Amino acid sequence: MKRFAIIGATVAALAGTATVPAQAQDQILNASYDIARELFVAINAAFVPAYETETGVSVTVDQSHGGTSRQARSIAEGLEADVVTFNQVTDIDFLVEQGFVAEDWQSAFDNNASPYYSLPAFIVRAGNPKNIQDWDDLVREDVQVIFPNPKTSGNARYTYLAATAFALEAFDGDQEQVGAFITQIFDNVPVFDTGGRGATTTFVERQLGDVLITFEAETQGIAREFGQENFETVIPSQSLLAEFPVAVVDRVAERRGTEELARAYLGFLYSEEGQRILAEHGNRVHDEAVAAEFSDQFPEVRLVTVEDVFGGWDQVQEEHFNAGARLDQLFGER
Repeated sequence: MKRFAIIGATVAALAGTATVPAQAQDQILNASYDIARELFVAINAAFVPAYETETGVSVTVDQSHGGTSRQARSIAEGLEADVVTFNQVTDIDFLVEQGFVAEDWQSAFDNNASPYYSLPAFIVRAGNPKNIQDWDDLVREDVQVIFPNPKTSGNARYTYLAATAFALEAFDGDQEQVGAFITQIFDNVPVFDTGGRGATTTFVERQLGDVLITFEAETQGIAREFGQENFETVIPSQSLLAEFPVAVVDRVAERRGTEELARAYLGFLYSEEGQRILAEHGNRVHDEAVAAEFSDQFPEVRLVTVEDVFGGWDQVQEEHFNAGARLDQLFGER
């Protein structure tokens, strides 16, 4: 694979919206999930010079970050993103339904167009004073839980699904007990931010809550940024495979003439250099050599999948995330 590097250092928007300054073939916008800001700054810093070395063309990649469901809606409403790097399949499928992404998008890149993966994990304060070890600790009356709103955040939807998968096994599929379990976790959340980075701010800077649930990559980033002595990552006994799907936004890229650059940008995520940057930022990767290099960073964990537990993303969308479905019933008017 050609060694395409990642985009330049331009960060067009950090709050979920961005505009493309000029319609040129040497500039694209990556619409991504809320907590991926630092990751794609690093990716872009590697991609731009590598692409210029390979092609002789100097390019710019702008960034837009927010909850992926909100990002997908923004694209449908006019945000001119050339590529998306999301954290849940359903939001790209929404763009397929709206005519922005090709139906066969998952065959465009390896691993079902998911260059890396993670899982919902816990981060607690130093010493783990509440001794939080697993999902069943989150329903205790003395534990305050922080994670974003599952109606706006793909990060939080993975948390919801991972907790549901744990409860389905713990209660032998008894839906009433599973519902009570999830409702109690919701009741223990003092504030629901719209995205993962907002939840991190609530936990780290506002000092609310005893445990933050977020992607494993974010827990490692928090510890690095705010001090390994102040926080501890806790990997539960079981979690949910969280794939990070990517796609070219065909309707935008074709109109702007950025298809080749957009494909090169996403392809770079699969290169050895791209995989190493992803792993350095706490993500689990598919490249065997890079994964072995970072194996000490990622403890073993039992991962279940959306397909095995819930019947796939289409069924999840219908049974859990559509209006009036299971999530709405349990989440209520919070």
